[in-house]
Amino acid sequence: MGILKILAITFMFSACSAQPIESHHATAQQKNIPAAAEKKPVLVELFTAEGCSSCPPAEMVLAKLQREQPIENAELITLALHVDYWDEFGWRDKFASPLNTQRQRFYDQKFRTGKIYTPQMVVDGDAEFVGSNFEKAEKAISKAIKLDKADVNLSIVDDKIRILVSKVPKHETSTVYLALAEDELSSNIQRGENAGKNLTHVSVVRRLKALSRLEELQDKFQIELPIQIGKDWNRDKLNAVVFIQENKSRRVLGVARVQLNPENNSN
Repeated sequence: MGILKILAITFMFSACSAQPIESHHATAQQKNIPAAAEKKPVLVELFTAEGCSSCPPAEMVLAKLQREQPIENAELITLALHVDYWDEFGWRDKFASPLNTQRQRFYDQKFRTGKIYTPQMVVDGDAEFVGSNFEKAEKAISKAIKLDKADVNLSIVDDKIRILVSKVPKHETSTVYLALAEDELSSNIQRGENAGKNLTHVSVVRRLKALSRLEELQDKFQIELPIQIGKDWNRDKLNAVVFIQENKSRRVLGVARVQLNPENNSN
């Protein structure tokens, strides 16, 4: 019930005005970089919608952060959360979810912007700004890498994901989350503000679920669970993202990503 209460928040509407086993702990290990050279993982979330004309530039920024990894000493792990409150304005976003909207409303309790809007970018649960503003993203990420982070180790074994979290820094009551996110998705937009455009997306959240509560004195967590993939998802383009987040402050305590395709993981 605790997690459900966290998610149950009053609806608010806003327009687009603001406009061990082989282990994988992030991109650095997957590229065979020595552990000493690992970068600090940072979670970058973008609340977006295919019906919002201000969102494509923000999605380009998100793609740049993911693909180019342009911030020194940061490993950027991205999630694109498509919200559903744009669906009534001429185009139904097939990637949108009311749970993503609920998550954005929950952030609004922290940031007190007075409304929810797209495109909104959130860095490590601690800073929010218009998603197309690369300079603000760079500033927020540079601040985030100065903080201590938990070790989050992920591995894919026999269609199961094994999660081992350790060395969680001092924290309030928190939650461990698992997101499945898919790259290289696209849509030909027929109606609404983006009518006539072909939009491409990275890190589209297909599923986001809370795995466990992490109490204040608890500094480790582990679990193994089956990977459940939707019929229309492309496993070769899917990543599992696991992160720990404080329930009240929304600070992200640690995050890691692993590709679901075993062949990709062995590269």
